[in-house]
Amino acid sequence: MGLISDGDKKVIKEEFFSKLVNPVKIITFIGKEHCQYCEQLKQLVQEISELSDLISYEIHDFDTEKELAQKYRIPMAPAVTITQDGKDLGVRYFGLPAGHEFGAFLEDIVDVSRGETDLMPDTKEVLKSIDKDVQIYVFVTPTCPYCPAAVRMAHKFALENTLAGKGKILGDMVEAIEYPDLADRYRVMAVPKIVIKVDGEDKVEFEGAYPEKMFLEKLLTALE
Repeated sequence: MGLISDGDKKVIKEEFFSKLVNPVKIITFIGKEHCQYCEQLKQLVQEISELSDLISYEIHDFDTEKELAQKYRIPMAPAVTITQDGKDLGVRYFGLPAGHEFGAFLEDIVDVSRGETDLMPDTKEVLKSIDKDVQIYVFVTPTCPYCPAAVRMAHKFALENTLAGKGKILGDMVEAIEYPDLADRYRVMAVPKIVIKVDGEDKVEFEGAYPEKMFLEKLLTALE
């Protein structure tokens, strides 16, 4: 039985994948730990790829393909990185993009394919100049209606920085239920919870789906 209904497939093709321009490759890493939903993740990626000739996918074993995981800067699994035909853009999902996150997943595929976001020009200019290593964790749960907006913002920041030739920002959705140790480490009591790391150090933490300008201010505070 498919995860995506025929009706939803029709909507996805018409509303999302009709906008695709460049090939997208969804690279998925499956591990032995935290893999309660690994089969669903593999099935979801496969079903998505069947909806457009511009979408392909790969499934890899995180435990045996460490070199490839390192190439895509993947430190844990299950994980998905949405690439422009294999080019790492820093758009990642740690855990199954289910529930409300599924819409964000589709929108990310469109942005990656088109090589652009809807961020304001001033925001894009700031992101182009960032050359420190930044990692943005966005902790979510599938039932959180506000989480996709925070995930999308982190992914747009990563995408714009990479398109500018930097590749310094990583946007990471982290499904809190699938990664309880990480959620405990960052005291995730409510979602979305955002943690911004700079050069490997935790700098800023906040909760809520902030609008673009406020999210950028938090990033700039972390970089100070």
